[in-house]
Amino acid sequence: MKKVLKPITVAVLASVLIVGTVVAAEQAPKPEKLIQWRQSAFKVAEWSVARIKSSLSGTYNKAEVIAAANTLASIANSGLPSLFAPGTETGKGWHPTEVKLDTFKDRAKFIELSNNFSKEATELAKVAATSNDAAGIKEQFGKVTKTCKACHDDFKGDD
Repeated sequence: MKKVLKPITVAVLASVLIVGTVVAAEQAPKPEKLIQWRQSAFKVAEWSVARIKSSLSGTYNKAEVIAAANTLASIANSGLPSLFAPGTETGKGWHPTEVKLDTFKDRAKFIELSNNFSKEATELAKVAATSNDAAGIKEQFGKVTKTCKACHDDFKGDD
């Protein structure tokens, strides 16, 4: 009985995997959707940066900084490079994409800069949650914004 079930089980699993792969390929997001998602992610990141900057330059609000830093870290660690898939070099999401073609030509550097953003944003979330030192948080926030600038300098077109 085991010898009969084993080949049948393998055949069924293989069929499920093949069907799942075909369905996944047919349901892959269209380039316009990927562009929309990345534009949305970066708008929320921009909002989070503005919230932190406002709190650090005005009346410090620890809860606001923690919430914004956690949001920023979540976005940074969400797999942003996957939203820069082939076919999204040009086109329109919510508005025409502003990505430079170098993003797709120098993928290794783009991934490196994305990883730097993830690392520094994660550290900012940790510092914001565990420290009452606004100066230390401001220092880490500066590291995060430097990672943003580095990527924008190389891979983002003019606004």
